[in-house]
Amino acid sequence: MTYYLLAFLISLIVALILGPIIIALSKKLKASQTVLEYVKEHSGKSGTPTLGGIIFILASMMSLCFFSTNYTFAMLALASMLAYGILGFLDDFIKIRYKQNLGLKPYQKIIGQVGIATILAFFCYYSNLVGTSVYIPFVKSTIDLGWFIIPFIILVYLAVTNSVNLTDGLDGLATGVSISYLLGFLTLLFLYERIAPSQEIAGELGNLILLCVCVIGALIGFMGYNVFPAKIFMGDTGSLALGGLIASLAVFSRLDFYIPLLGIMFVVSAVSVIIQVAHYKRTKKRIFKMAPLHHHFQQCGVHENRITLVYIIITIIMSCLVVMISIFAGGL
Repeated sequence: MTYYLLAFLISLIVALILGPIIIALSKKLKASQTVLEYVKEHSGKSGTPTLGGIIFILASMMSLCFFSTNYTFAMLALASMLAYGILGFLDDFIKIRYKQNLGLKPYQKIIGQVGIATILAFFCYYSNLVGTSVYIPFVKSTIDLGWFIIPFIILVYLAVTNSVNLTDGLDGLATGVSISYLLGFLTLLFLYERIAPSQEIAGELGNLILLCVCVIGALIGFMGYNVFPAKIFMGDTGSLALGGLIASLAVFSRLDFYIPLLGIMFVVSAVSVIIQVAHYKRTKKRIFKMAPLHHHFQQCGVHENRITLVYIIITIIMSCLVVMISIFAGGL
């Protein structure tokens, strides 16, 4: 436990130290966010530095590398976080360079996301440590997907990265929900580590636990600069990196089906956009005043602090329920 506490403290302290440095550098380079004009509540946020995802990405990397150099799952998950972060950075760079809110074209972003996911999917398919089976929630049983695991994993990465990206719309929202999600997932990893089929896999799950602790510490440090009123935004650099990490943690531990349960608010963000777009194309009318759903509540006059708090509380409650059911019903 001291081992994990030290990892948490290192990433937390590094993030707190990096915060002012990255903020000052972003201001110097004029790397500020161009805010959507049709979100009137955000008009005062124009000029806020972005690229804040660099803070917790670097803090997580430095903390994990302090403890390990050859952990397959943890290093690959960290590499996926970095890869998606680089993709997000390209998107942010275009927005900053041309002073607009549109970065990479949708198809360019999808190609990048699919490309990274495909590499990871084939690794899982041919790896003896992961294989083609995934755990069924709340029980010790698995289901073998065979070769279908490859498109399934690609779908997981696409769904998660875009859902986290859509959730990043209010100060501290994606950060707070991600911390809450990772705390729940961390607990699940502890449970499934106990029933790992081999000592090698148990060790790899332990390494993922260490990575979770590092990222949670880094995110809490970043949260100090990202809560309302935000001194810096995470940008697509941060949201895509978080999505890549969250997907990798689940894919490598074979706990993919737990993502929509623990990450219920990520799902809400994505589904609200899908419903809005589909309904508008069919009827030319909107169901929500604005999508994703957190912007609808904002348009209804709810302060973003309250929205963020409710999202975090719901994620914590869902995490507690999932863990309790896993323990008492699944016997984990």
